[in-house]
Amino acid sequence: MPRAGLGPASVTEAGAALADEVGLERLTMAVVAERLGVKTPSLYKHITGQADLTHRIAVLAMNEVADAIRDAIQGRSGKEALVAGAHAMRTYVLDRPGRYAAGNAAIVTGPDDPLVPAVERVLASWAAMLHGYRLDADQEIHALRMLRSMLHGFAVLQASGSFQIDTDVDDSFDWMLGFVDQGLAAEVPGLLQAD
Repeated sequence: MPRAGLGPASVTEAGAALADEVGLERLTMAVVAERLGVKTPSLYKHITGQADLTHRIAVLAMNEVADAIRDAIQGRSGKEALVAGAHAMRTYVLDRPGRYAAGNAAIVTGPDDPLVPAVERVLASWAAMLHGYRLDADQEIHALRMLRSMLHGFAVLQASGSFQIDTDVDDSFDWMLGFVDQGLAAEVPGLLQAD
């Protein structure tokens, strides 16, 4: 008989918390079972295995990232939205490194995969942030990829302790955002929507 209160959501949440604590690469079904106070086989009544657990954590993470960015940029536009959304993402990566790693590495398994709408929510949050820059629709995907690359790279490097030069990391992050804002706001032919 399944343990009361134990289900796919609680197993996923426990796995996500452990991934943040010990690292996604050290997350095992046995570790999750121990955290939940059950035998490992009990977990298989709720999820199919390690890959399923990791994928569920990825979906959870993408939804959390989407919420964090959406909430941060609400009521803001232009540079103010960029800064708020970027800081929200960076904070998420630093505070929840295991689940972020799962979300970043996940691959969509098909059109019914719950990862699809979760990723679409992240993209919609960033697209809303970029709206204030009036980018041409054809250029928006390039801006989204640039932002993801820069913010992901910065946050992951910071989380791994790779910034060792004695200069404030927050100052570097703000400098980068100022640089990105200037680029997005520049009137580059083909980047801005026609009036």
